[in-house]
Amino acid sequence: MTDKHNLQLLPYRPCVGMMVLNNDNKVFVGKRIDTTQEAWQMPQGGIDDGEDYATTALRELEEEIGTRNVEVIAQTTGWLYYDLPEHLLGKAWKGKYRGQKQVWFLMRFLGQDDEINIQTPHPEFDTWKWMDVEDLPNYIVSFKQDLYRTVIEGFNKHF
Repeated sequence: MTDKHNLQLLPYRPCVGMMVLNNDNKVFVGKRIDTTQEAWQMPQGGIDDGEDYATTALRELEEEIGTRNVEVIAQTTGWLYYDLPEHLLGKAWKGKYRGQKQVWFLMRFLGQDDEINIQTPHPEFDTWKWMDVEDLPNYIVSFKQDLYRTVIEGFNKHF
């Protein structure tokens, strides 16, 4: 087997993603701190052993944006997948995964903007903003665009 073939056999990293809406139905996005390109995304993170999806979502939200002041509106059924591009295979996540499989949550932010704090102990974003839902795929890295379109389509009846 070639190295490329071996990389394609890697498992997907189990994660959750959170689409957080404000009262104007705009979506929270943060600009990733760990890349030289302009890469915006919604909060997401890995599921710890023994942790249920909803617990993971709230923990990750607090770790990434400093608050869990949200109401869960909806959750996707089943996993949504994305593959890493070839140049990241074998590098991202210490080379253990080929991409991510995610359960997504739609949430309503119940607080005020000043509750959001991206200066967390392990920051992932260097800035954040509220974005129109229809603009999301245009600001997301190309390898996540199809996944984001699927998330938007799945939750669109709620906004």
